[in-house]
Amino acid sequence: MEIRKTLFGKTKDGADAHLFTLSNGDMTISLTNYGGIVTSILVPNKKGKIDDVVLGFNNLDSYIAGHPFFGALIGRYGNRIGNSKFTLDGKEYKLAATDGKNHLHGGNVGFDKVLWKAAEVRENGRVGIRLQYLSADGEEGYPGNLSVTVYYFLTEDNEFIIEYEAETDKATVLNLTHHSYFNLAGEGSGDILSHEVMINADRYTIVDEGAIPTGELASVKGSPFDFTDVHTVGERIADAGNGYDHNYVINRSGEGLVLAARVTDPSSGRTMEVSTTEPGVQFYSGNFLDGLLVGKSGKPYQKRSGLCLETQHFPDSPNQPLFPTTVLNPGEVYHHTCVHKFSW
Repeated sequence: MEIRKTLFGKTKDGADAHLFTLSNGDMTISLTNYGGIVTSILVPNKKGKIDDVVLGFNNLDSYIAGHPFFGALIGRYGNRIGNSKFTLDGKEYKLAATDGKNHLHGGNVGFDKVLWKAAEVRENGRVGIRLQYLSADGEEGYPGNLSVTVYYFLTEDNEFIIEYEAETDKATVLNLTHHSYFNLAGEGSGDILSHEVMINADRYTIVDEGAIPTGELASVKGSPFDFTDVHTVGERIADAGNGYDHNYVINRSGEGLVLAARVTDPSSGRTMEVSTTEPGVQFYSGNFLDGLLVGKSGKPYQKRSGLCLETQHFPDSPNQPLFPTTVLNPGEVYHHTCVHKFSW
């Protein structure tokens, strides 16, 4: 197990951003402290061939120039908040409208666009990076000085683990997540329509035309959103509107880690299992990729060339009193763990 650190580039402010590479002998994960972005995950296939299974770029400048959250750490609030506002303890907070009239993924300068303080971590059976950031009271419209710590680990068992912690000095709302686009056949290899998906969820959140939940939790049974049994991404995607971009209500009987989803690419034999402590997972099929961005292999990222499985609380929870709460109060500690286990 090893960690390597190199200079990745400079931010617009002239600060150094570093690239950290974690390796266990089979898998290799690279990430930068700019935006907590995972830039590559190298995984062998069933024949031993190594491929990079996440979308992204080879240099920092390309990330700074703008992208659809490739590999990024998302906060303060992952997913959408309707009408870019919420009320907490009787006070209304207004946020930036970054997705039509709605607020998406933390605002204009979310956690994906800040430089995190980074430190190497070595433990029995795993190596990792600790990322820390203090989000000031009022940043992007959110209340409270929020202290955030995120750990990225690679284990001997080929697990990519993300552990989130946060504390605040004023009541706030919080929904941290990770936004890697996965293509288990290898980035640049084409679309993910033949990937086989299982999502451990009997219900999903119905949304309006702006992708904001109506408050209804609908059964997936008999619909193109039913992945309780294995289906390929492309099998029923034409019946799912513009494609999959929906929050699933994970089946669980208690707290702790539970399997949220499993994805397999039959051509390579690679499988990824995603487990989480969160109540939901957003399944996104890369509907808005349009070929304008050229990736690490020199090939454009066309529509549906990657998929996301973002473990999270539900969209617009601050405005949906029947959804699990996303309020964090002073004296409380936010915890969220997500495990991506790879096999081949």
